Amino acid sequence: MTDLAGKTALVTGASRGIGRAIAVRLAADGARVIVHYARNDELAEETVAEIERGGGRAYAVRAAFEDGVDELFAGIGDERLDIVVNNAAILGGVLGTVSEEQFDRVFAVNVRAPYFVIERALPLMNDGGRIINISSAVVRIALPDLVYSMTKGALDTLGFSLAPILGPRNITVNTVSPGVTETDMNAWLREDHDGSAERGVTEVTALGRIGRPDDIAAVVALLTRADSHWITGQVLDASGGYFLGPRGGVVPV
Repeated sequence: MTDLAGKTALVTGASRGIGRAIAVRLAADGARVIVHYARNDELAEETVAEIERGGGRAYAVRAAFEDGVDELFAGIGDERLDIVVNNAAILGGVLGTVSEEQFDRVFAVNVRAPYFVIERALPLMNDGGRIINISSAVVRIALPDLVYSMTKGALDTLGFSLAPILGPRNITVNTVSPGVTETDMNAWLREDHDGSAERGVTEVTALGRIGRPDDIAAVVALLTRADSHWITGQVLDASGGYFLGPRGGVVPV
């Protein structure tokens, strides 16, 4: 597909997992992709190489968001942007285990950085562009990682609050909320060798399996297409129906 031909996309946290899948998908759809990453040069180079093997175009920019976003935008320079995907995030921790320094770091990466990425990107963005923030199904499910959940709730608010501000430029702002997905962040799925963790998730997922990064990338790609121009300020659940209720029909009471 070439729906994004001639467009440039910035994807944060794109060296692995969901971010990498998004970068690869947008490149396959024709966009030139800026692959942001924090530390692992090798993984970032692998993402760029994968895109180029598929006939796409990409380059990597290294920036640790704990230090702000100056380094990222120094690497981008005056590059015009059409799509910004705020995907980079780190986990927090359960109540009583998180220091003030850890708390601040999680908010710096998960909340402060997306806010300032958008602010710095807007002068570079063409009218009619797309901003997509990657949130999480944790905003509607009570799970133990309170700090991470709080940051994702902030992203949801950022999305629908920003949409009317950018409406006059025809820039849409939407949020995608994955459920449990096969990434390094969810390594506990692989560490549970008897398969009970995976069974526990699939049993409460309407579509009956763990999510894959490509599943999320497909939803992001949908929001970048020209036909999505009338969707803004929305949170799209991309969890496969995680924790919606019992599978297979109503449970008698």
